[in-house]
Amino acid sequence: MTADVVTDSAVKPFFSDKDFDFEFRDALGGTAYGVGDPGMWLATAARIVDGDRQSWFTAWCDRARELAALGEAWRGDPAGAAWAHLSASSAWSRAMVAIDGLPPEQAEAELLPTFRESRRCWDAMIEASQGRHVRVDIPYEDTTLPGYLLRPDASGTPRPTFIMTNGSDGPIAGLIASGAAEALARGWNALVYDGPGQQSMLFERGVPFRPDWEAVLTPVVDAIVARPDVDASALTGYGISQAGYWLPRALAFEHRLVAAVADPGVVDVSTSWMSFLPPEMVALLDGGQKDTFNGYMAQAGDDPALAREFAFRARPYGISDPYELFTAVRTYTLRDVAASIRSPLLITSPEDEQFWPGQSDELAGLLTAPHDVVAFTRAEGANRHCEPLGRRLTAARMFTWLQARMR
Repeated sequence: MTADVVTDSAVKPFFSDKDFDFEFRDALGGTAYGVGDPGMWLATAARIVDGDRQSWFTAWCDRARELAALGEAWRGDPAGAAWAHLSASSAWSRAMVAIDGLPPEQAEAELLPTFRESRRCWDAMIEASQGRHVRVDIPYEDTTLPGYLLRPDASGTPRPTFIMTNGSDGPIAGLIASGAAEALARGWNALVYDGPGQQSMLFERGVPFRPDWEAVLTPVVDAIVARPDVDASALTGYGISQAGYWLPRALAFEHRLVAAVADPGVVDVSTSWMSFLPPEMVALLDGGQKDTFNGYMAQAGDDPALAREFAFRARPYGISDPYELFTAVRTYTLRDVAASIRSPLLITSPEDEQFWPGQSDELAGLLTAPHDVVAFTRAEGANRHCEPLGRRLTAARMFTWLQARMR
C-alpha cells in the first residue's frame, strides 16, 4: 500500500517519499519485538536516496544478505541464528516494496527471487526454533495454504491459539511484531498463513484475492482444531490492515473463535480505491460505461507514478482490466453481513488512519455482537495505519482484552 505522509506532532517523517516513510516506520516498529535492530535499520535508511526505488531496493537487499550470512555463521547458536534469519526475511520483504518502481524488465526479474529469499530465511528461522515452530499445510479447495504454527515450546501442550490473517501485501515475517511474539510470550500459540492473493499464494501459484474469506478461515480453523497442541475451545483471531475486512467477513459465517481483533476495522475496501477517482469517473463506473472508463484510465497510465500504483494494487486481484477491477473491489464490503458476526470484536482506531479513515467506528455501528473500539493517538506515538511505531502498546491492549474474553 501507499499513503500520504502525515505531519504529526509525535514523530517527524523519516523520508519525504510517502511509501518510504510508511514502510520505514513499520520496519522500525518491528524492532520492539526483535526484528532487526533500531540502529541497523537506521543505518540501512542512511544508504537510501529519498524517493529512489533502486536505492531502496539495493539497501535492503544488501542488509538482508548480511543478516542471512550471520544466520548461517551462527548455526551453533539457534537463538542467534533465528534472530538473524528472521531479520533477514524482514529485510528482503522491505526490498520488495520498491520492486514495482524499478524498470519493468528488472521488476519482473527481481520479484520472485526476492520473495523466495525472504521465505527461505523465514523457513531457516523456523528450523532454528528447535521444534517449537512447525509447518502446517492447510487443506484448501484442491490445494493447500502454507501455514506455520508458532509455539512457545515443543512440548505439544494444548494451548490457546491466536489465528493471524495478514493484509493485502504483508509478509509472514511482519506478523511477528504484529502480535505473534506477544502471543508466544503469554504462553499462546500463533498461527500464521498465506491466503489467496498473499505472498506465496500470489507469487508462486497465481491464486488471487477473494472477498468471501469464510472460504479461507474455516479451512484454517478445521486444520488446527484437530491438532493435539491446540486448545479448540480457546481460539482467537487477528486481522491486520485489509484483513480488517477479511476477518470480520469470515466471522459472519465462522463462529468458533472466542474473540477477535480488527486492526483497523474496514467496512468497505473500495474506498481506498475510489478516493483516487474524480466524480466523473465514478459516474462512468456506476453507469457501466466500461470502454470510456478504461480509456480515461489508459490516459492516467501515462503517469509513471500512477501506473506503478495501479500495477501494485491490481496484481493480487488477478484482474488487469481497470473497469472489471474497480467493479470487483466494490464487492469487498461488510455492510450486508456485519450483523451476523457473533464473536466479540476489538477494533483499533488509530489517529491519522491513512487508508480507511472513519471505518472502525462505522464497523462498530454495524455490529450486534459485543465490541469495543480502542483509539491510538499521536500523543502516544501510536497513530497512523496499524500503529507502526506503537506495536507493544497495541499488543498489550489487544491481549488484555482477549484474555478477559477467554476467562
